[in-house]
Amino acid sequence: MAATVLVPPAHCHRATAATTSGRGGAGVISHCTLPPARRRRGSRAVRAAAPPEQSGVSLAGASGHGGDVKAALHRALEGVDRGIFGMTSAQRSEVHRLVELLESRNPTPEPTAELREKVDGCWKLIYSTISILGKKRTKLGLRDFISLGDFLQIIDVEEEKAVNVIKFSARALKILSGKLTIEASYSVTSKTRVDIKLESSTITPEQLMNIFQKNYDMLLAIFNPEGWLEITYVDESLRIGRDDKENIFVLQRADPSEV
Repeated sequence: MAATVLVPPAHCHRATAATTSGRGGAGVISHCTLPPARRRRGSRAVRAAAPPEQSGVSLAGASGHGGDVKAALHRALEGVDRGIFGMTSAQRSEVHRLVELLESRNPTPEPTAELREKVDGCWKLIYSTISILGKKRTKLGLRDFISLGDFLQIIDVEEEKAVNVIKFSARALKILSGKLTIEASYSVTSKTRVDIKLESSTITPEQLMNIFQKNYDMLLAIFNPEGWLEITYVDESLRIGRDDKENIFVLQRADPSEV
């Protein structure tokens, strides 16, 4: 997710070109030819390291390329809902300490040279420093009005595209389920970095697009992946990235059928 880890006007029209998310369907409202995305300020990336004795995992004690550290990271992420709605400072510091341990043992030092082998396919977000908090964002109703489901990302290396799919359900509408789909293109700029360009976005079904229409630019400001992404760790099952807004993203391999 690359954010993906990366704003269109509030109005939308069916007359615009349909998005090529690869998961299209009837009733999709498309937002193509988007203006430059607004950059989020006040990032929440935390680099403070917790004392090693807190988790019982040290760099010297990690096996292989960090198997013990990966297991400790998964334990640290239990019950925190990907960090989207906030965490205690102690929880976040411990997660970031483990992230940095993994990054120091990255088995793929030149990830953009191995995108097809290591990055292509489907991923699920398990942690991010993107946080839906604050006065403006609570107006969007994301905390009280909807329940967030899986955050999935499909990387197509051959086409140099990434599709982020954010699932959610609206409690006030008899648990109406929907998804925000954001399609982006990317280009390799270094051994570890890609530049990301927002191409299109959709909310389905149409009823949910009508509900979020007035706040659509705010929604995209939260989840917009545009900018650059540094791949700081990737192996066969886990990927970590940091973007130009100082966000951290941790994703694990997922089954494409989950999309």
